Amino acid sequence: MNDKKTLAKSYQYDNVEEKWLERWAEAGSFRAKMEEGKPSFSVVIPPPNVTGVLHVGHALNNTMQDVLVRYHRMCGDNTLWVPGTDHAGIATQNVVERQLATEGKGRHDLGREAFIERVWEWRREKGGTIINQLKRLGASCDWERERFTMDEGLSTAVRDAFVKLYNDGLIYKGDYIVNWCPRCHTALADDEVEHEDKKGKLYHIRYPFADGSGHVVVATTRPETMLGDTAVAVHPDDERYSHLADVGINLPLTDRTIPIVFDHHVQKDFGTGALKVTPAHDRDDYEIGLRHSLPILKVMDDFGNMNAKAGKYEGLDRFDCRKKIVEDLKNQGFLKEIEDYDHAVGQCYRCSTVVEPTTSLQWFVSVKPLAEKAVSAVRDGRITLYPKTWYNTYYSWMGDIRDWCISRQIWWGHRIPAWTCKDCGELMVETVDPTKCSKCGSSAIEQETDVLDTWFSSALWPFSTMGWPENTKELQTFYPTSVLITSFDILFFWVARMMMFGLHFMEDEVPFKDVYLHALVRDKHGKKMSKSTGNVIDPLVIMEQYGTDAMRFTLTAFAAQGREIKLDEERIEGYRFFINKLWNAARFTLMHVEECDASITEVVNTPADLPLIHQWILSRTAKTTAAVRRALDEYRFNDAASVIYQFVWHEFCDWYLEWSKADLFSKDETLRDQARGVLLYVLETILKLIHPITPFVTEEIWSVLPGDRSMLVTSDFPVVHDWQNDSVENQVELLMGVITGIRNIRSEADVHPSAKIDAFVLCADSQKRTLIETFSPAISSMTRLESLTVAAEGDKPSDAATYIYQDIEMYVPLKGLVDVEKEREKLERERNKIEKSLKQINGKLGNKKFLANAPAEIVAKEEGKRAELEATLAKIAEAEKRLAEIG
Repeated sequence: MNDKKTLAKSYQYDNVEEKWLERWAEAGSFRAKMEEGKPSFSVVIPPPNVTGVLHVGHALNNTMQDVLVRYHRMCGDNTLWVPGTDHAGIATQNVVERQLATEGKGRHDLGREAFIERVWEWRREKGGTIINQLKRLGASCDWERERFTMDEGLSTAVRDAFVKLYNDGLIYKGDYIVNWCPRCHTALADDEVEHEDKKGKLYHIRYPFADGSGHVVVATTRPETMLGDTAVAVHPDDERYSHLADVGINLPLTDRTIPIVFDHHVQKDFGTGALKVTPAHDRDDYEIGLRHSLPILKVMDDFGNMNAKAGKYEGLDRFDCRKKIVEDLKNQGFLKEIEDYDHAVGQCYRCSTVVEPTTSLQWFVSVKPLAEKAVSAVRDGRITLYPKTWYNTYYSWMGDIRDWCISRQIWWGHRIPAWTCKDCGELMVETVDPTKCSKCGSSAIEQETDVLDTWFSSALWPFSTMGWPENTKELQTFYPTSVLITSFDILFFWVARMMMFGLHFMEDEVPFKDVYLHALVRDKHGKKMSKSTGNVIDPLVIMEQYGTDAMRFTLTAFAAQGREIKLDEERIEGYRFFINKLWNAARFTLMHVEECDASITEVVNTPADLPLIHQWILSRTAKTTAAVRRALDEYRFNDAASVIYQFVWHEFCDWYLEWSKADLFSKDETLRDQARGVLLYVLETILKLIHPITPFVTEEIWSVLPGDRSMLVTSDFPVVHDWQNDSVENQVELLMGVITGIRNIRSEADVHPSAKIDAFVLCADSQKRTLIETFSPAISSMTRLESLTVAAEGDKPSDAATYIYQDIEMYVPLKGLVDVEKEREKLERERNKIEKSLKQINGKLGNKKFLANAPAEIVAKEEGKRAELEATLAKIAEAEKRLAEIG
């Protein structure tokens, strides 16, 4: 706590943020407690890659988690947020291999053990970057519990899980079609292949019948794979080919004859209805091959080069081979045509190399039985998805799920705990490294060289980070976790796999009760952020420029369930103004309460004894507290931010602070103390409500308020008091309507701010009229009135502008306050200017050619301009009408 209880004139966020990060750490403010009898709230961080740096997606995801964690910690729950990083097998190995390349070396020059030690060395030096950036974001993880997917405890958990799955018959080794990256030299899961639309070619090739009676035309985007064709498939009901059952195909450019097979997978109405079948290099073809017992002919090696089975094309790179084959097909009369063809090309998610489907001996998890349990957990409500629009997608994907290839042909990662005896061929899968063969006793045993897919260890994350396979107190207290917050694009990479593993290893207990899937962050136009288009918003730069709290509030305010998050830097700047508004409100409050004891807030315990405006702000505070709690409990982050923003800016700052000044400066000590007590209490409540979203500025303000107080981060979150009073709120709303009406007249008539004016209010309702009369001093003060006349009825004052609110009429005589002729001329000039612009826009929007060719966002922009100009014209017409009334 500061010794001198003051706030600087302006909020210097850089100094404040650094200070509180240190103090929270020193105090152990984020340390999880496990107190008996208290509810638990736990979250595991989606572990960022150890190679990563903070991007805007991380900022959004971790801000949302932090909001919930800080909220529940303040609610008194046993709260745990587990931090950590993923070892990111392929990505990390690529980083270190690039380092070695600058030294003129490769990993094979070092050997496996030395290379792995080099990776660990890199991790110790560079691997903490993103963790430090998350701390700077204000993430209140229990940093003493930081985990790494390759640390000793998690390595034990991974090995234990693998062995259990193997013994349960759910892990097997076999040949299967996989996605292969020729650059990374490893298999990739389906989820690790990113598809990008690219311009390509579709090659139509004549395949002649073996009996010389004709030919069939097949089409392919990868003609180099034809060397591995082992059949041509047609639909069983396609009459065009029904007579060819016993006729073979002479495969062009080879000396092989391949059969025609009949398979329902073929689409009769696509192309010629004939499909080349290459089981070793296409997933669908592989399935056809299995159904018809076709040979599996692999014509490429692991580097993407053609092998000996490719004949004269051996040694060629796959893309060079494509060019050569096309040339040969053309020269020999087999190429019918080439057409431009846009299609989705699969690429490695780490190095962007075009992947090659190929058959390979790999380790797999049989996921069907695991997936069935995970689907049941969602269907019966043990796991709830937010937003609900993801349910159908989840069920569909899980229903079509394929076995998961979990082996990777790299060195960095969890090495598969399987050993093969060189003498008898026995396969041993053990939790402890064996020294001899369990079958023949030979010591000539060799461990599997592959490592496990990174997602395998990540799938254990919710319970392995809490000490599993041991039954720890953390597991007993915090498992299952409360909610998982992550991006929708890893629902099947990671979320579904955690469900499957959690239910399997934790005795049918789910790994989390709720899953909140947030959208991706895009630029203000809704476009995906990318360095090539130059529209990337770097959170580190934003925090430097606007402060962390402003960025966090913006992300929270934009985080509506199921909607794309279109981030605009101007909005971040706008929320920085909001932070400054809160800062200035705190300075105003401190000016009045710094000499007071904190107990002064006890006046709020009897709100009915307080003046109306204090009753009103306490009622609004209670309703705001209830709304914020409800929004956070339901993961409506944007609603929580919106409610707080509305209350702080428009009700507390714009109305209450202004209205309470009369009492704060009153000579009546009772009125002063009442105003001080309510003012301090409401500010304290605001700081608590908004702290989970903007932790730094609120902690700084809290530290200088009166009293010996602990840090805000561990204070109690506001409870909902029974102070909600609709009658009081309706009365104050009516008074605000009168004040706003008079202010609008002054503003729209362009009356000088210092000019004193007279106002007349006609109100037939006696209760409303009495209320207005009672508060006429406050109304006069807040609208700078010379006089205020309130009557039940009467004639409209001459030369007066009018404003009507509900059944209340307000009149302000403007004669002598406004130069009518000058104002008319000004309005006419403005109207002419607007009409000219409107004519141009209407011309554009009335042009069919423009509407047909212009991008949708441009048309929408023009329509928006037109709506703004038409609204301005309407306001000008209203102003001209008022001037006419004046004379």
